[in-house]
Amino acid sequence: MSMPDLGQYAVYVLSSYAVTLSLLVAIILASIRQARRVRARLEAVENRRDRSA
Repeated sequence: MSMPDLGQYAVYVLSSYAVTLSLLVAIILASIRQARRVRARLEAVENRRDRSA
């Protein structure tokens, strides 16, 4: 499998792919981080509720 000839637009196309891939990775990492934070907060609330009951 070879890369298609992009001619004079190669720099723009490849940099667009790189930026898009970077943003997707950033969004995925931010989502994972947020999910962990929310899970920890939920567990803290549940633990407080269990202790008071």
